[in-house]
Amino acid sequence: MRMNLGQFYAAATVQQTFAALRHPNYRLWFMGQLVSVAGSWMQTTAQGFLIYELTKSPAFLGYVGFAAGVPSWVFMLYGGVIADRISRRTIILAAQTAMMVLAFVLAGLVATGLVQPWMVVLLALFNGVANAFDAPSRQAFVVELVDREDMTNAIALNSTMFNAAAVVGPALAGVIYALLGPAWCFTLNGLSFVAVIAALLAMKLAPVVRTPRTGSTGEQLRQGLRYVVGDRVTLTLILNMGVISLFGISMVNLFPAWSVNVLNGDVRTNGLMLAARGLGALSGALLIAALGKRAARGRFWTIGSFVMPLAMVAFAFARSIPLALILLVGLGWGFMVVANSSNAMVQTRVPDELRGRIMSVYTLIFFGGMPLGALVAGLMADRIGAPTTVLINACVVLLVSTLIWLRLPYIRQLR
Repeated sequence: MRMNLGQFYAAATVQQTFAALRHPNYRLWFMGQLVSVAGSWMQTTAQGFLIYELTKSPAFLGYVGFAAGVPSWVFMLYGGVIADRISRRTIILAAQTAMMVLAFVLAGLVATGLVQPWMVVLLALFNGVANAFDAPSRQAFVVELVDREDMTNAIALNSTMFNAAAVVGPALAGVIYALLGPAWCFTLNGLSFVAVIAALLAMKLAPVVRTPRTGSTGEQLRQGLRYVVGDRVTLTLILNMGVISLFGISMVNLFPAWSVNVLNGDVRTNGLMLAARGLGALSGALLIAALGKRAARGRFWTIGSFVMPLAMVAFAFARSIPLALILLVGLGWGFMVVANSSNAMVQTRVPDELRGRIMSVYTLIFFGGMPLGALVAGLMADRIGAPTTVLINACVVLLVSTLIWLRLPYIRQLR
């Protein structure tokens, strides 16, 4: 049977969207991470609602987010140096194993009834330390899994995988938490790490030629920082991600309190809110994956930079669950289009020998802004309420997007 023109283009679009999956190592990575990240989202969702049940305090939601992210400030840049020195697979294996153990510890504390709020905060801190070494290596690892021509697609599919998990994980967490309790959410997360560990061990990686080490650790860090500061495009993209991290995505930490106090829901509502944000982000990631080679990423970046804060403004006034979920889909779409486009534009500009260090700056600014944003948002919500907090943060993100639009028009022309 002959394929008509429409079918041909549909097949070509699907093939282009999932181009990176033709590489065996990337297929292993994609499937292992999909299971593991879904488990991590289950834990994040259950952990937030658990701490709110234990304390009834939005401020404590901020403390957990702050504890999880503050190790980024201390270890992330050093993690980037390590990622340029030794096997990134080894670093990721060690970090994923540590996070698996921490998940089982939290599950045990909850199952035995020994858990206290400070324990949840402390375990979030330890998890943040592991993530500070894991994140730069994961960001830089993609270049070892695919050909350079498929790197942008692989970055987009990474986001697709992450956000597919962000849809499934929170929704499952809401159901499992309600039916079986939070300990099962943490146990299943611990088991999910087996998938990514097995995938990493099964990969057949080509030897990576490392640039000979020159200078001290401090000098190597300065090399990466000098590149970021000296490249105006890279600096703008990274600083904007910091603003989004600090004032935009930090609102996710308020969802447990929002689901109860604003939307009059329960733990399932909290799961649905996170899943809706993930669904929007998933659609944004698929869009970039499908059109990344044919469209100006800067144009998508600009659209997303306005969609996200405008959705936040509308969400601050929403009081019905269906409307809130629809707006969260839009918010997630805008966030992912900006984040995915930023990541791809930075990675396609940087030299390979500095990739780990530059991506450690990227992840430091992004992940480092989250704990401070979570802490401030939690404290503000305690004083002035969650809706007003989200509205103020949305205005800040919108202001920055407008300034970039007016003062740095070359960003929207980037490919």
